[in-house]
Amino acid sequence: MKQSEFKRRRKLLMRQIGEGNIAIIASATQRIRNRDVDYPFRQDSDFYYLTGFNEPDSLAVFIPGRKQGEYIIFCREFDEQKALWEGAHAGLEGATESFGADDSFPITDLDDILPGLLENKEKVYYPMGRDSDLDHHLLEWMNYLRNQSRNGISAPAELVSLEQVLHEIRLFKSAAEIRLMRRAAEISARAHVRAMKKCVAGRYEYQIEAEIIHEFYQDGLRAVAYPSIVAGGENACVLHYTENKDRLKAGTLLLIDAAAECDHYAADITRTFPVSGKFSNPQKQLYQLVLDAQYAAIEKVKPGLSWNEAHDTAVEVLTKGLVKLGLLKGPVSRLIKEEKYKPFFMHRIGHWLGMDVHDVGDYKLDKQWRILEPGMVLTIEPGLYIPPNYQKVDTRWRGIGIRIEDDVLVTEDGYEVLTDGVPKTIEAIEQLMQAG
Repeated sequence: MKQSEFKRRRKLLMRQIGEGNIAIIASATQRIRNRDVDYPFRQDSDFYYLTGFNEPDSLAVFIPGRKQGEYIIFCREFDEQKALWEGAHAGLEGATESFGADDSFPITDLDDILPGLLENKEKVYYPMGRDSDLDHHLLEWMNYLRNQSRNGISAPAELVSLEQVLHEIRLFKSAAEIRLMRRAAEISARAHVRAMKKCVAGRYEYQIEAEIIHEFYQDGLRAVAYPSIVAGGENACVLHYTENKDRLKAGTLLLIDAAAECDHYAADITRTFPVSGKFSNPQKQLYQLVLDAQYAAIEKVKPGLSWNEAHDTAVEVLTKGLVKLGLLKGPVSRLIKEEKYKPFFMHRIGHWLGMDVHDVGDYKLDKQWRILEPGMVLTIEPGLYIPPNYQKVDTRWRGIGIRIEDDVLVTEDGYEVLTDGVPKTIEAIEQLMQAG
């Protein structure tokens, strides 16, 4: 992503913060896996959103109206020995020349320099309670400034949650962000198609997961957006099943919830399909019901409609269908009011999507469901899950878990399904698998 995009974001943030105030955010830290082996580093989403700086041990400071420069980075100094062992890193010069900082200082000088930047500021915006080290340091710096009051120095009087401002900005995706999300969606879709083609009874769930990861890597996306769910048969009734260890059985369904991340932007796709390439009649009936609910819910993703309309629509379609199939009995309105559908559909219809797979942004404003606006991206993922031991329904339904999930962009006049590269109708799935 171009540096001009990060600069635009910083300007938006500083306009919201206003002169006389300051914002501080720290990078993610490197986590040790065991002994001298680290986990793969993934930058904090908020930090990366504002800086594009992909290194640990860093801190960004934003001071609207500061004459010497509004954007400052504290980071590691360049170390030739470290570069030899671990590869290139920006150093102080790189932070300014390549990442647009107005000034940069060694992270080791933080305690010496930052209190001076806090002097006489009214408010400090920072991620309150999310970073215990930053919490601790900030209190120390504030106390230090309070002790300088006789010198005419004042400490900030108010601490404000940075997320309150920043996450509202992140909720609305720019053209540059949407391009990355389209690529993540396109490659993730190809991975699901590959999984359908490679699926046969007798293979293991982890082998199908390997096919998916292979497609991600082949296309240059080396980060998964979240741990992949590859759940055959009854395992699909466990919503966050990630063991992916069992052998696939003929006659069962396989639910895959997996996607890649492109330059910190996630896709999120779920498909459910028959291991043997053809749905049984009970599977077909439940699957078509979930698909009908998804189609109906997606039609409620339009500017001016509320976030919750898609969920309510899906619940109505699913409840009517469950009554028709005999899994529920009674008037549909009463069943919905009493939430009798919840043993079969216990989660919400979806979530915001962006740099985080469960992305930031309020779902309600002033206690009312949020109105959808262009630039928002959300998932639509209805499902039905009937545990194998659920005695209240006929045996033919038991042990079936189905979810269908797509990523949907709110446009000026409606919506765009970013993940429509994966078949989801019964006919299209069966044709693909039998041809594959």
